[in-house]
Amino acid sequence: MNEKFVEIINEMAEVLNASQLKRLQEVMLKHLVEREPQKRKISNKEYLAKFLEAKKMEGCSDRTIKYYRVTVEQLLKKVVRPVRRITTEEMREYLVDYQKINNCGKTTIDNIRRNISSFFSWLEEEDYILKSPMRRIHKIRAEKLVKNVITDEDIEKLRDGCSCLRDVAIIDLLYSTGIRVGELVRLNKTDINFSERECVVFGKGDKERRVYFDAKSKVHLINYLRSRNDDNPALFVSLDKPNDRLKISGVEIRLRQLGRKLHLDRIHPHKFRRSMATRAIDKGMPIEQVQKILGHSQIDTTMQYAIVNQNNVKAAHRKYIS
Repeated sequence: MNEKFVEIINEMAEVLNASQLKRLQEVMLKHLVEREPQKRKISNKEYLAKFLEAKKMEGCSDRTIKYYRVTVEQLLKKVVRPVRRITTEEMREYLVDYQKINNCGKTTIDNIRRNISSFFSWLEEEDYILKSPMRRIHKIRAEKLVKNVITDEDIEKLRDGCSCLRDVAIIDLLYSTGIRVGELVRLNKTDINFSERECVVFGKGDKERRVYFDAKSKVHLINYLRSRNDDNPALFVSLDKPNDRLKISGVEIRLRQLGRKLHLDRIHPHKFRRSMATRAIDKGMPIEQVQKILGHSQIDTTMQYAIVNQNNVKAAHRKYIS
């Protein structure tokens, strides 16, 4: 995008109203930008490739990159026109239709909105478009449901229900550290400091942080590692030869199967993380320290994990009010 063009629009924004500014943009696009023969037109596919490359440079995981790609590709298949011509009205219509066709909830459609918004915000920042059509499409508010956590009793049931030392070690490590499943499977044996009961993990954007585990986790980890006879450096490996590093899907499937066998409600890795955060705050750990342990850049994210125990609310009311 011509820098002079952008400067003119920004300067005229001070004296023109919204409709006049929009008309000025349209006229300038028609008579100035579109008539620049020296500029090669960039396709939507190329814009997306540039965006994904930028996100990769920012340190986004392969999983996040894939989510961005799939979301934006679906949009560009539906709205078949150059991205700089896509309007706010078209985007609203697309999101409404997407929700109807896919019968998805408000949280899912808001995730789609956020991904698409990131794409257009990047285009705007890079001066490929004048203004993101997503600016006036705000966060879609969903009902905040109180999500269940894993209780101490459930943890005991899960431990007793395990058929191998590896799974017990995984359960205890997830429950005591609150690490993400992606961080768990990336751990190597050399990352564990048993004397200090701590380990170094690499979180989102390859950010390094130190996390801590309890005495039970230490015992179960040592027992598991002593039982292994492979030379894989990974902390957790598959049970069958060639004992490859355990994958995210492997952990998710194993925990889900175990939960179903024990008739426990929706057991998955992220539930351990939420449970650890809730337990820590419940016992009086300052929210800033919980944020540090979980590796959140924003404290608002940590607050979403904190579920207030109703019994504690009742006790606090009796202490301070009654």
